[in-house]
Amino acid sequence: MKIQQFYDSHLSHASYAILSKDKITLVDPASNPQQYYDFAKEHSAEIIYVLETHPHADFVSSHLQIHNETKAEILINELAGPSYDHRTFNHNDEIVLDILNIRALHTPGHSPDSNSYLITNTENQEQVLFTGDFLFIGDVGRPDLRENVGNTQEAQKDLAEAMHTSIMTILPTLSDDVVIYPAHGAGSLCGKNLSKELYDTLGNQRKNNWALQKNISKEDFVNTLLNDQPFIPKYFTHCVEVNRNGASDFQKIIKDKMLFFEDLIEEKYSLIIDTRNSEAFRSGSYKKALNIPADDSDKFETWLGSIIAPDEEFLLIVESEESAQKIYRRIQKIGYEENIQGYYIADTNLVDMNVLPVESDILNHHEYLFLDIRQENEHYEKKAFEHAINIPLSILRESMDSIGTDRPVVVHCAGGYRSAIGASIIAAEYPDLEVYDMSVRIKKHLN
Repeated sequence: MKIQQFYDSHLSHASYAILSKDKITLVDPASNPQQYYDFAKEHSAEIIYVLETHPHADFVSSHLQIHNETKAEILINELAGPSYDHRTFNHNDEIVLDILNIRALHTPGHSPDSNSYLITNTENQEQVLFTGDFLFIGDVGRPDLRENVGNTQEAQKDLAEAMHTSIMTILPTLSDDVVIYPAHGAGSLCGKNLSKELYDTLGNQRKNNWALQKNISKEDFVNTLLNDQPFIPKYFTHCVEVNRNGASDFQKIIKDKMLFFEDLIEEKYSLIIDTRNSEAFRSGSYKKALNIPADDSDKFETWLGSIIAPDEEFLLIVESEESAQKIYRRIQKIGYEENIQGYYIADTNLVDMNVLPVESDILNHHEYLFLDIRQENEHYEKKAFEHAINIPLSILRESMDSIGTDRPVVVHCAGGYRSAIGASIIAAEYPDLEVYDMSVRIKKHLN
């Protein structure tokens, strides 16, 4: 048995190919299936099964495309209620593939329909557990994503209790030597304290994972799990339904979408996203454009899907034709590709923006409104400015009335990426207001 992990750092997502002789089983495949096809070709193997641990909220899965193109069978818990062709694979159901035995373990907690998959190599009894978003390295999945979406919906407190039950009833049946392979690592919003490590033994997790400690009561477990979970991006509910119904085929090229300046100035585009870096944006963009940088940023998909709703159409401003194609492929990961009305390649027609770099003499100046757009827990754990107000970036567009236009605004976060986005949002809403992007200067101020 050979296990190949494929990791997408943009979404902190891990997917897997399990090779047994000339047969392959995939687990939670990403939106672009080509990497799995390349793996199969390299090993002269055939993709037989696709195991979905649950309908994911944070990325679009290619399971349906893989099924259509390879005839691989999709296996998933019946509670997911998928509308695509699949095999129901419920608790303790088993299949055999050459020297592998694959057993489904129903592990609700992150979602009501969550399966983990125990793989046993029958030649040497090696065992691995693919846990999806049930068990991470150092944490467990958040329980608050399925209250109002999915075929099976459940209150977060009930799911937190179900998570405790799954841990106490399923994991004790497994040995310390079982290797855990989760669907996410550090940076994912599907949990709050994920390790950067992407696999570990169950024995080590029993020692080091807070959620697996025997001395924690059910009440304390539930309270700890529910407390301080990160915000929920707008695209999460959208992705659950996309994955439950099966996504459209992944496309490598955005076609017939390039626009010209004459198209741009018609002002028929209500929402414009400038994907260039913040310095390029400040030097010239289009009025009312929002700046969500995509250049080598691991955060672009998450923040695009946090700020823009699934039903909002938008136009892209890009650096080049090549960058337009790359950004299109990234946007497909969250299922927003149909929202793109077109793209415009930046040129000299763009105008100066009123988003300004921060000068040292305005720091701590009370004639300015200092806006901290970090999450609430970040703001109170380490305040940069005592008189700053806190509006998290994820809700900034909906909170413009809290800012006002009576004084200039200085926007800061922790590293500069969020402040660039936040400053552009305010400048687009209030084009006559002085808006300052503190950007990387805040690093020194916080340290």
